[in-house]
Amino acid sequence: MSIVWTDSLAVGNEKIDDQHKELFRQINALYDACSRGEGKKSLSQLVSFLESYVAEHFSSEEELMRKFSYPGYNAHRKSHQEFVESFASLKQQIQTEGASLSSVIRTNKMLADWLRNHIMAADKLLGKYLKDKR
Repeated sequence: MSIVWTDSLAVGNEKIDDQHKELFRQINALYDACSRGEGKKSLSQLVSFLESYVAEHFSSEEELMRKFSYPGYNAHRKSHQEFVESFASLKQQIQTEGASLSSVIRTNKMLADWLRNHIMAADKLLGKYLKDKR
């Protein structure tokens, strides 16, 4: 089950949009691996990607929100912090138990929820705000 990037998800900042597109590619790589029965193998790649992605991407978004005095900054930043905490817990589970079917399922669910509840909702609101500011 692939997820598709559409321009309607764009926030209007090339760097942020490119980061989102890369996240979509990485998630799709995990989905593809799962469909081939290789989800456990590709999980460590995704975890490594997410470690750097989360730090860089959230920092980029938060800097943009501060620059343009985004009124939803605190709530948006809080959702970033909650994701970081969830990811840390997931990473700990994987380090403790190893890559398992349970950790692959948990990762898929966490990322699907993030796409649906954050990128497709909160980030779209940010994008609309930024467009109105230009």
